[in-house]
Amino acid sequence: MSETIKIRCLTAEQARASAPALAQVLIDCVEGGASVSFMLPISHDTALAFWHEVAQGVARGERILLAAEDARQRIVGTAQLVTAQPENQPHRADVAKVLVHRDARRHGVGLRLMAAIDAAARDAGKSVLVLDTVTGGAAEGLYARAGWERVGAVPNYALMPDGTYCGTTFYHKQLASQ
Repeated sequence: MSETIKIRCLTAEQARASAPALAQVLIDCVEGGASVSFMLPISHDTALAFWHEVAQGVARGERILLAAEDARQRIVGTAQLVTAQPENQPHRADVAKVLVHRDARRHGVGLRLMAAIDAAARDAGKSVLVLDTVTGGAAEGLYARAGWERVGAVPNYALMPDGTYCGTTFYHKQLASQ
């Protein structure tokens, strides 16, 4: 599947138009137990509202939105690069909401998204990236394979979609300048 995956950087208009498909990926991930800021049950309206907010952030130049599409041009994954940072951190960006639909996992979609995040960050003049993920979750292996370094973990940092506490592990990546 990895060869048939295309990663696209979405404009604000494309993000708004793709909101229903992006919402399906988000809902699938939350229903699959991903701790990505949302609780069960997650409604379609809640997911749509989130993606419309993201589209506004893209329009304001505060974030970059990537979408992974399969051979049938269905969105099966997404990732965001939050480029709007405080004045003393113009070189840094946060990676957020790396989501891959359960049907598309274990086919290289996540690694392709992470490589595209690196490229988008370089293009945006960013050299330090940070992200956080559930401690002990499957995403930790993805980030290690993508060259991220573990910083540390905070116990009971967030909630899983079912309301149980989970630890959060923080990662960083230093991008070499081109």
